[in-house]
Amino acid sequence: MYEIMEEEEFEFEAVELPDITVELPDIACCFCPQAEFNGKSDSLFFNDGVRRIDFVLVYEDEDMKEIDKNRTFQKRKVSASLMKMGMELEAARSVVDEKLLFVKVHMPWDVLCTYAEVLHIKLPIQPNDLCTTSSPFNFLSCITKHFYPSEDLIAKETEYFTAPFEKDRLEYFYVKDRDLFFTPSMRSRMAYYILSRAPYEVRGNIKKFGVTKLLDGGVYKAAYPLHDCRFNVRSKEDECPNERYLLYNEWAHPKSFYKMQPLDLIRKYYGEKIGIYFAWLGFYTAMLALAAIVGLGCFIYGYTTQETSTWSKEVCDPLIGGNIVMCPQCDKECTYWRLNSTCESSKKLCIFDNYGTLVFAVFMAIWVTVFLEFWKRYQAELEYEWDTVEFLEQEEQPRPEYEAKCNHERINPVTRAKEKVPYTACGRCIRVSLGIGTVLFWIVLILASVVAIIVYRLAVFFSFSTRLQSDLKELEPFKEYVTAQMATSVTASIISFVVIMVLNILYERVAIWITDFELPRTKTDYENSLTLKMFLFQFVNYYSSCFYIAFAKGKVVGYPGQPVYLLGKYRNEECDPGGCLIELTTQLTVIMGGKAIWNNIQEVLLPWMKNLIFRYCTRVGSEKVIPRWEQDYQLQPIGKLGLFYEYLEMVIQFGFVTLFVASFPLAPVLALVNNLFEIRVDAWKIVTQFRRMVPEKAQDIGAWQPILQGVAILAVASNAMIIAFTSDMIPRLVYYWSFSVYPYGDHSSHTMQGYINNTLSVFDIQDFSNKISLSYFRYRDFRYPPGHHRQYEYSIYYWHVIAAKMAFIIVVEHIVYLTKFVLSYVIPDVPYTVREQIKREKYLSQVILHETNLKLVTKRLNSACRPLLKGQSGIHTITKLLPPQLRNGAGEM
Repeated sequence: MYEIMEEEEFEFEAVELPDITVELPDIACCFCPQAEFNGKSDSLFFNDGVRRIDFVLVYEDEDMKEIDKNRTFQKRKVSASLMKMGMELEAARSVVDEKLLFVKVHMPWDVLCTYAEVLHIKLPIQPNDLCTTSSPFNFLSCITKHFYPSEDLIAKETEYFTAPFEKDRLEYFYVKDRDLFFTPSMRSRMAYYILSRAPYEVRGNIKKFGVTKLLDGGVYKAAYPLHDCRFNVRSKEDECPNERYLLYNEWAHPKSFYKMQPLDLIRKYYGEKIGIYFAWLGFYTAMLALAAIVGLGCFIYGYTTQETSTWSKEVCDPLIGGNIVMCPQCDKECTYWRLNSTCESSKKLCIFDNYGTLVFAVFMAIWVTVFLEFWKRYQAELEYEWDTVEFLEQEEQPRPEYEAKCNHERINPVTRAKEKVPYTACGRCIRVSLGIGTVLFWIVLILASVVAIIVYRLAVFFSFSTRLQSDLKELEPFKEYVTAQMATSVTASIISFVVIMVLNILYERVAIWITDFELPRTKTDYENSLTLKMFLFQFVNYYSSCFYIAFAKGKVVGYPGQPVYLLGKYRNEECDPGGCLIELTTQLTVIMGGKAIWNNIQEVLLPWMKNLIFRYCTRVGSEKVIPRWEQDYQLQPIGKLGLFYEYLEMVIQFGFVTLFVASFPLAPVLALVNNLFEIRVDAWKIVTQFRRMVPEKAQDIGAWQPILQGVAILAVASNAMIIAFTSDMIPRLVYYWSFSVYPYGDHSSHTMQGYINNTLSVFDIQDFSNKISLSYFRYRDFRYPPGHHRQYEYSIYYWHVIAAKMAFIIVVEHIVYLTKFVLSYVIPDVPYTVREQIKREKYLSQVILHETNLKLVTKRLNSACRPLLKGQSGIHTITKLLPPQLRNGAGEM
């Protein structure tokens, strides 16, 4: 529901709506026939029990003030427009609030046929006569077939070959029952198409139109299709299919958490756009199960081997780590510390920084490719089954907002005919440039907030370093866990999360405004443009702090005596003594956990509380029966962006699972648990708390598909760099294979003994301006010791490690990218059986809907042959049946 300018010139491309010139009386009476409620609370029909309610409009009966007169006139014009276009209306006053009026909208058969042809809706032409064979790649079916809902409750949909509807060829379509030929979701979709284009004010060539504009202006309180029954009680009406009740019991109810989703029923009830979202979410969750198992195994391996790690033992050993005095991590306020004080941190690091993590990172790079390729195949199957294979080319109509501003002419590059567009080529360039500039400005704003949080880390670390030592004297057991580094990391993560949420709220409004200004032609174009803007922002917003910890923090700190300062004041932040990998894990845990909690509050508690308050404020006596349309009015309306935030939430999670999985193998486990709840929470929400959404067509998941592919490509490089630059795996491997033995080491065989002592550099206290009693201390770096002719310069060990890191990144990336390419090539996007069915359907469509004209011509020729023997009249009759280019020759015969 988008904003439309007040004065606009308007022309329809698909169908021209009639000009409304009906003169209506000035009295504030009803604009359509009124009917008293017949007491049937579950009825989906007009009072006559025959005409189905396809849509409902709600407005408030106003007093005859000047502004109310204008609103009343607009509502009259809309009602008159709808009736002039063949719609049938019936009004009913509210049972709860007498000021409210409900206008029920019904589409007769002729109107349905007309707009089904306008929207190119595909309808059955004959049952599918091809036997469906399971794909050899569909490895999940053998596992999941036992968890589908009972077919006794939710019967399997009959498969048909379909073709775009044509009113003149109705006899060739598979029409068993006219009342059931168009499903309720199709009828609602067509009704909304008309409502969004119904004019309500005409001044010469200027037209104001669309119920969405009147909803934004408060003229109408609501507009929605009806649920078919209550979610927890079966309908008493014999003709009601009780699909909402079935969806609740077999899908949205917590007791059905283990069952597979009834996707065909979801699509039938809510439309393809809702269906494709839940299909993608279910497929993603099922694929996460494999990643979660491997990630959990990697975590268990690290947990069981943390006590056997040689370098961790050296850190904790009082004779080794206890005798190593480390450099203070900040100026003035920080003190010297012994290495064994980080014993617990080193053990925790062993859980995540081990060889199993390397294997898991490579596995996840392969997993994400398999996931995306199999999703393409599954999506292709759904496209065929749900008749959206050629949707974008044929069915999608321009947005009303786009049509309203079409005041520039151009030549269509395809048809070479004149058409109207809302902007010139220069105007489009200006609009797009403004959008790009706005997105870049907000990205810079996010980066500024990241810098501010870095400064916070540096400033607060000094404070925690002095205060925690004195504050925790009485809490000795917690002293080794609550360190200054840990306190700084946790508080900075929480502040970062709060900043992320605030910037999200602000940027959302800006992104919507910019996208509205760009005027995309179709709703798919609109959603894709908004998706790209929002994701670019969210990518920087959510991931910038993680990228900072992984690749920037502790990398440029100098060495004792010559530290590097930020802004000339703050000494650059060093990693936690346990390493930056632990901090990255903490950051991921806080953001993923906080995001999941915040989203559940928004998605579950807020709608539930709003509905509870609304029902309390509008409660009526138990003896009153509330009609179906009024029960739905008491539910929450769906947001303007629909499923956008549901997709965004999952794609951001997908980024956390893939981009930083090398630092947190439990990320797929947490994502799996979250998604198992997410599916049922989303289902419960739309079935029980929201009005029924207007069904929409969708061919695929839209712009999210290339975004997922981009994240998958970036994830390979990201994880390779985390292992190379953030973890200590490469330095350990270099020491084990090169520096533990001759010529650099003293051991006779490859070992990890002596690793800690070998990887800590020495600094002479005499080189400090302020002398203390110690002679020297150690710090984390690979530099030559004092007294060496190249003292404090990078050692040969450092250059070996750098070379190994670069070689590791290049080799791993090339191997993984090659594997991804091979898998993408080997796994076809469209299954063979689906391709055969598409060919069969196109063939039938040509035979039935096109070659039938030959039968018609043959029939006419046969009828014309009879008068041929009677003379010239027969020749004239045949001549009329011939094409124009052949008539002259026939006349000379």
